Amino acid sequence: MLTASGRLAGRTWQNALDQGTSTAQVGRLLVEQGHLTQGELELCVLGATYDAAYFTLAPTMAPVEFLGGATHWLGPIAHIDPAAVNREVRRRTKLLDDIFPDARVDTAAVTPVARPPRERVTLTALQWELLVHADGQRTPADLALLLGRAGFATIQELRRLAALGLLELPEVRAEAPEFVRLPRARGTAVGVPRSAVRPDDVPTVPVVAGCGRRHHPRRHPSPALVEPVPAEESTANGTVYRPPRLARRKPGAKLPKEIAAEPPQTHPGTDEVLLKRIRTALRALR
Repeated sequence: MLTASGRLAGRTWQNALDQGTSTAQVGRLLVEQGHLTQGELELCVLGATYDAAYFTLAPTMAPVEFLGGATHWLGPIAHIDPAAVNREVRRRTKLLDDIFPDARVDTAAVTPVARPPRERVTLTALQWELLVHADGQRTPADLALLLGRAGFATIQELRRLAALGLLELPEVRAEAPEFVRLPRARGTAVGVPRSAVRPDDVPTVPVVAGCGRRHHPRRHPSPALVEPVPAEESTANGTVYRPPRLARRKPGAKLPKEIAAEPPQTHPGTDEVLLKRIRTALRALR
């Protein structure tokens, strides 16, 4: 508590442990060297003792054994009557039950809720620290050790957060988030009329009617020998003709004169506005 809260530097505490642990004078060295006052040391010892007594003696069925004559390495700082310890444990138990009667909050991992149950929430400084450092894995004891806070004060604020609905309780914590289904669109979609395609309306492509070299020389093709044939139609010799592929052009090259001179064919069901945009794009490419 002293080092995590920043009251003592880590090297100061370690030097006191190295020098006074064997003789049980750690607390006396801290006071004599001016690092702590006697009142601060007694307050820390009483708080740590009562916190340990609450966790040890609060469960009525927990076995407890006292060892007489034992000396702590911190040294004789304060003497506490066992009856006072029992009274303090009962007082703390009642105080926590009045705030939120669920003892599982004291030991379960702390997990903040994903969404607060109200629009405005007022938090203390310790409550804010607890919510910021709670990651669903740290227990109240881990948070108290991390923040340098007293164990009972930490549990007290966690009970208040649970009463405000800002913590997920162990019994209602979900193992995995549920999938959220998006709302379906109401009503029906607008029907779009589609023209039925008949076998006679198969689009045709210009294909050469023969494949022999003597009839169709490659260097001088004759326009008279070009006729529209269905894309999957077979000729008398059984050859299936498909549309010819255009040679690849370099970026920025102009279209061949034969293709550029051909006017765009208008499909019966094409929108005029779309045709104008296509023509504009073709002019830009040229």
